[in-house]
Amino acid sequence: MDSVREVETVVIGAGQAGLSSAYHLRRTGFEPDRDFVVLDHSPAPGGAWQFRWPSLTYGRVHGMHSLPGMELTGADPARPSAEVIGGYFDDYERAFDLRVRRPVDVRAVREGADGRLLVETSDGTWSTRTLISATGTWDRPFRPVYPGQETFRGRQLHTAQYAGPEEFAGQRVVVVGGGASGTQHLLEIAPYAAATTWVTRRPPVFREGPFDEGAGRSAVALVEERVRQGLPPRSVVSVTGLPLNDAIRQGLRDGVLDRQPMFDRITPDGVEWLDSPEHGGARHVDADVILWATGFRAALDHLAPLRLREPGGGIRIEGTRVAADPRIHLVGYGPSASTIGANRAGRAAVRDIRRLLATEAAAA
Repeated sequence: MDSVREVETVVIGAGQAGLSSAYHLRRTGFEPDRDFVVLDHSPAPGGAWQFRWPSLTYGRVHGMHSLPGMELTGADPARPSAEVIGGYFDDYERAFDLRVRRPVDVRAVREGADGRLLVETSDGTWSTRTLISATGTWDRPFRPVYPGQETFRGRQLHTAQYAGPEEFAGQRVVVVGGGASGTQHLLEIAPYAAATTWVTRRPPVFREGPFDEGAGRSAVALVEERVRQGLPPRSVVSVTGLPLNDAIRQGLRDGVLDRQPMFDRITPDGVEWLDSPEHGGARHVDADVILWATGFRAALDHLAPLRLREPGGGIRIEGTRVAADPRIHLVGYGPSASTIGANRAGRAAVRDIRRLLATEAAAA
């Protein structure tokens, strides 16, 4: 068995949140491989962006902010976002010599000896004083369960498996979900599909006008309050509404974005509403495909041995620090689950970690 390697900080994940954290560690004097290590289970640089569908071009990406210390400039808006951002992250890792180790799967984080944490991975075990978990949500797609789901004879897939609209040519497609992905999928698929049906649990909220700094702070504050109470976070996007841009307006005019309430059950050949006052009683829609654009959950299973979850189902955090264990920071979780939020959270987490390590050193 490999010997346990010791560092001051382990960063799990090399997306926007993980790279921001690594940058601030490096900037404040931490040396990669000696003082900290970044572990990433993805095959290449780019975080979750490398898995985005090819039709999501860089020009259609909403609210992508550059990483700290190096701007993303001159990108072709017609290129796939996976290529643009993957290349940018690769350049960033090299420019700041972050030495990301990949592919490395983190299996569990456990309590170790002398107040240290043990990070068990596919590449051996690391012993660390502090931990930054920046694992995002892409690895935990959420798909709700509905009666009859197992009887459906067509295809069911999640946004995480979406490769582009061409594969739906000539098919009847039900898209479930009222977020940005759901509307993007619908608008892309409609020209190819034989028919589309849009289903959401709640009526969608479309946002008119600019989304200014004050509105952004208010949205983040709502998410922050949930995680402060130990509740599972909602995404920042879920409380901001959908921007009413030209594409959305056209989709509304064309009837593509004709939202239907959530169905009651799935049948072998479609979906069914048992009692729909909007349609004068029961209703059935034939479908070849059900596309679940129902979001993601935080990928935190590796922290399960530490028993950090609160009765409300979430992990209570103060800033980025886990309230129950100040050695651990969640970056890109809850209020920092946006590209600009991840940048700020990375800096805040490193500041707290340095303070904690200095206090421990003074007490030794």
